[in-house]
Amino acid sequence: MHQVDVAIVGGGPAGSSAAKAAADGDADALVIEKGVPRSDRDHLGPDSTDAAGMLDYWVDIMDYEPEEIPEDIILSDLEGAYFGGPSESATVKNTQIESSWDGFGFAFQRARFDDWLREEAEAAGASYEVGTNVTDVESTRDGRSYTHRLTLADGEEIEADALVLADGPQRTVTLNAVDQFMPSGRSISSLLGPKTANHIAYQEHRKIPEELFDPELLKFWWGVIPGHTAYPWIFPNDDNVARVGLTMPIGMDLDAVANRDAYTLLQPDDEQIPPGRVYIRRLLEWLYPDYDLEDFPLVEDRGKQKGTEAYPISSTQPIESPTQANVAVVGGAMGATSAFHEGGDHVAVRTGKIAGRLAASGDMQRYNPEWKDAIGDEIIRNVSLAERARDMGPADWDEVFRTVRRMVEFEGTRGRQAFRAGWSGMSLLGRYLWTRRKFRKHGYVQLRESEYAL
Repeated sequence: MHQVDVAIVGGGPAGSSAAKAAADGDADALVIEKGVPRSDRDHLGPDSTDAAGMLDYWVDIMDYEPEEIPEDIILSDLEGAYFGGPSESATVKNTQIESSWDGFGFAFQRARFDDWLREEAEAAGASYEVGTNVTDVESTRDGRSYTHRLTLADGEEIEADALVLADGPQRTVTLNAVDQFMPSGRSISSLLGPKTANHIAYQEHRKIPEELFDPELLKFWWGVIPGHTAYPWIFPNDDNVARVGLTMPIGMDLDAVANRDAYTLLQPDDEQIPPGRVYIRRLLEWLYPDYDLEDFPLVEDRGKQKGTEAYPISSTQPIESPTQANVAVVGGAMGATSAFHEGGDHVAVRTGKIAGRLAASGDMQRYNPEWKDAIGDEIIRNVSLAERARDMGPADWDEVFRTVRRMVEFEGTRGRQAFRAGWSGMSLLGRYLWTRRKFRKHGYVQLRESEYAL
């Protein structure tokens, strides 16, 4: 049996960040990563799906200095984000959150980003076992301490003092591992289960005609497809390539969609919610009616498979970890990433760093308060915005973007911008602030550590 100080399930941003932090603390850290192939990677690695980009203040949330970010992962520098509705739009060029990064942010190559984090972890002394699954986790208690035994698909067993669960929003290991600590009659699956807690995202890497390519703006459209936090996008990369995709809920019933004629990318003869590839075709036809789909060819040497990729996104609220058992759940596995802001590499990295450092120091019980201090404001923003979006239809989104466009015409704080934009601006800001009140004092956490049976 292989014995380590810290076993980490998952080698993505959260897992590799935890591994480096643990190794920096002189712990024997092992990462178990199942490994998936990608068209743009010549080896097995984590399920690296490109996200929108990295906003300026996200670099600070990751706890990196700007000069530490390798230039070879950056595809393009961003100057803002465009938000479109069925007929209204607004462009935002400032996050209005203090940051050390000079600019709005950057688009980046996720596989290179993940490989960089792994290289950093291995340089610190962490080990990786790639190409095998964790099939079982058994945690046993001896007095006040816990030991975790992990069984791998090839029959190998690993014993660890501390366990970091970093297997992303699919949570293939996390659900059963954490269920051991749930009280009788309760299951963590009811809170984090993929069928009820995730959206699905689909995107295609496409070459954009020179005259249409905008390398400096992330572009989103809201209110053109049905579903809570459902939206298509165009994200610029390098060499006139953009990722054209969308996020949509799993298992949505078209018959339950109210006012379906108001959604631009639905058609009268649709009998069910269209698949992602159909939505993308309709998006391009709507935005660029003078062009054919052939004018936007797939770039088959990018993405997971021939220029395309699909992946789940967590759309739930985070849970606290059973740290008394020396277990930390991090990143997407804990529900810290968000369907609303399209990704969560920054919160994954930060929670991983915290968990790895505390695992190495034998002080894991500080994990829950520390991650809330580090990313709590970001979580509140995301869950508040997602809550405000829950019942919005196409006309509501047009109203929001019309108001935001008026607000950004004025310089100053959000409050000053709202005031200068008149009643609609004050109303928009007031509704958001009222929603935030629901999540004060860590009200965004859906499972507290005190609820575990430890």
